[in-house]
Amino acid sequence: MTMTEQRAEAAEENTACCAHHHSHDPRTGAEDTETPRERVNRRWNEILQETRVTQTGVQILFGFLLSVAFTPVFRELELLDRVIYVTTVMLGAAATASLIAPVSLHRLLSGQRMKDEVVEAAGRMMMCGMVLLALTIGCTLLLILRFVVPGVLAEVLVGGIMLWFGLCWYALPLRLRRRAGRRSRSDAA
Repeated sequence: MTMTEQRAEAAEENTACCAHHHSHDPRTGAEDTETPRERVNRRWNEILQETRVTQTGVQILFGFLLSVAFTPVFRELELLDRVIYVTTVMLGAAATASLIAPVSLHRLLSGQRMKDEVVEAAGRMMMCGMVLLALTIGCTLLLILRFVVPGVLAEVLVGGIMLWFGLCWYALPLRLRRRAGRRSRSDAA
């Protein structure tokens, strides 16, 4: 079997897997055929994929932040900028810990028949890590923009970006969740 055939076969299996796991369609009333065990395994795999994405970003950002203290310009920072820097590094460290926590949870609790609890705790740590990551990015932007942009424009720009993060990462998903909940309630009635 060639590499192309293997990739095509894997893609078909993945599509079939996704179709199986997401078989519930509220518009048609089709029942979800996913067992509780399949659901928790799917949720765990989704958390692992999310962890892979966020870990890379937070680790690169954290590495950048750590290196800033060793640049010649760092010595020229005002007290407020140093406070922002320390706050940013601490937020970055906390985000890194939260976003890597699912790996530790799994490693320490694997085989203990606690997958439901591990998935629930890992999901919460991921949400906490995402909030900390957004704050880290905001503080990083503030630190950089205060150095580059005159006056209060840096704070205004960072405020706008933080609002955008809030809309994209939290408001939109919550809105979609509410809309789906209303649709499910109206379909049930």
